[in-house]
Amino acid sequence: MPQPASQPTSRPDVTTPTLSHDLLIVEDEVDLALGFRDALAHAGFRADVVHDGRKAVELLKQKPYDLVLLDLMLPGMNGIDVLKELRKFRSDTCVLILTALGGGEDAVIRAIEAGADDYLSKPCSPRELVARVEARFRRRALDSAPPPRLELPGGVSVDLARLEVHRDGKTLALTPREGDIIEYLIRHRTRVVTRDDLLLDVWHYKSANVETRTVDIHIVGLRRKIEVKPDEPAVVQTVRGKGYRWYS
Repeated sequence: MPQPASQPTSRPDVTTPTLSHDLLIVEDEVDLALGFRDALAHAGFRADVVHDGRKAVELLKQKPYDLVLLDLMLPGMNGIDVLKELRKFRSDTCVLILTALGGGEDAVIRAIEAGADDYLSKPCSPRELVARVEARFRRRALDSAPPPRLELPGGVSVDLARLEVHRDGKTLALTPREGDIIEYLIRHRTRVVTRDDLLLDVWHYKSANVETRTVDIHIVGLRRKIEVKPDEPAVVQTVRGKGYRWYS
């Protein structure tokens, strides 16, 4: 009998090594799924677990997971259909298919055609699982890393290596935090970045459930330096009621 999805784990303390990525494990073999979760947690990843295809789609609509470990044979909705549904509303989530040895090459090909990034054959060792997941994130980081120098609208240039903004013949200094905000927004430019994301992943708060305007204050300060019209931001755009998005 499939168990209900585990409750999302709390963000780890900043002193604990972490890769700051959220994963969803979609696997109907309960012991195997929990084993995967424990191995990934030991490596510093946060992972939720669900054992049903339809429940997986519900969670994926609620939360922007960075990577999904997706079994193909699932109750409720099979893995291929889960993947197709996911790609309708989120294109940037990395999907690693879990397939049993001897499960057939055709199923893997169909999964890749539907938008999977890679596959992993079961059974596999926890060490192999973690290595494959880490490899996917290393590759994605290289693909999405911001260049050391940015050319922004209105002739504004940002040197992230030197933390400098060049505009109107003047040089303005960026704070390290402002540089971190720029890099985070660029790395996640395919989605809306929430206030909670910034508090947890840039400020490294243990919880986003705090009363603070630090995000708003830093965004205002950053816009004054990199926006031609800070009151009408074109680079760090506001998505009303949701958060911020880097311009594309």
